[in-house]
Amino acid sequence: MTSPIRLGFMLGDGIGPEVTPAARRVVDAALHATGAAAVEWVDLPMGLAAIEEFGSPMPQSNVDTLEHCDGWLLGPFDNGSYPASWKATGERVPGATLRHHFDLYANIRPSRTRAGVPSLRDDVDLVIVRENTEGFYPDRNMKAGRGEFMPTDDTALLVGVFTRAACHRIARRAFEMASQRRQHVTAVHKSNVMPMVFGLFLEECRKVAAEYPDVVFDDVLFDAAAAYLVRSPQRFDVIVTENLFGDTLSDLAGEVVGALGLSPALNASDTHAMAQAAHGSAPDIAGQGIANPVGMILSAAMLLEWLGDKRDDAAVGEAGSRISQAVDAALAAGVHTRDLGGTASTEDLTGAVLAELAKGRPE
Repeated sequence: MTSPIRLGFMLGDGIGPEVTPAARRVVDAALHATGAAAVEWVDLPMGLAAIEEFGSPMPQSNVDTLEHCDGWLLGPFDNGSYPASWKATGERVPGATLRHHFDLYANIRPSRTRAGVPSLRDDVDLVIVRENTEGFYPDRNMKAGRGEFMPTDDTALLVGVFTRAACHRIARRAFEMASQRRQHVTAVHKSNVMPMVFGLFLEECRKVAAEYPDVVFDDVLFDAAAAYLVRSPQRFDVIVTENLFGDTLSDLAGEVVGALGLSPALNASDTHAMAQAAHGSAPDIAGQGIANPVGMILSAAMLLEWLGDKRDDAAVGEAGSRISQAVDAALAAGVHTRDLGGTASTEDLTGAVLAELAKGRPE
């Protein structure tokens, strides 16, 4: 039995109360199957429910508590439904608040084809490494405020930021990952029309590339990368790019391999990590029991693998790997939610994953 794991847990909005508890159940089962320590779950308010109670979707008390957690699961949020009184405060949305405070600079978003799941292309296995603190999302660029402003009633501006330090560290994370995969990094940019910001980005990517002579490095324009993801995504191994570009391309990649509901993501610094699926809160299907829980389940698996490396704890890392294998087995067996063309409920698919994990559970 390894040392205890303390994980924050935030349900989220929309389908959050359906898919996030599913991931929690799977985490508990996987850790038990590998003989790792059980989780001490720390339940925290978030989203609309937190606004109603605390006036904020991410109260400062949450942030203070998460400082003492090994990691956390963050459900999806629906800031579009938050009251106008909150929007007027200029406060960041829940995910951005945590990314900013904990400097979760790397958003890791894998996409791969899975047996039994219909996809637009076969044999896809890529990871998008998205810089998570700067770029063209203005709420991640400022010490205070959101980075958007209106000098006149008819003009709206935003601040995009690229720093050498941030470009360098995200490039290094991409090359570290590629060195453990198929040894190929592709930088996605728009230096043809933004030569200063993306010139700096490419310069830092090339500096890091020189330290990894066994990793092939190339670069592709953003629009061309989108076309390649549709036409020949097999050409990619690890993509490294700016915040907005990474968000866009990872959603596209998720649809190419089956559905965005399958897409996991991990937000990580060198010391903290947050499991947060790539999909949103899907309020149109909330409460119907039909949401695909795989994105959140696999995000939790990524968190366990990250924790296993950080803690040098093989049992925890193995739990993450077993979750991925159990998901593959359940999907290959044809247990598919509606977004995958099936009829399974959220509970059906969660139960199938748990059943697969139970097959390897010690007596």
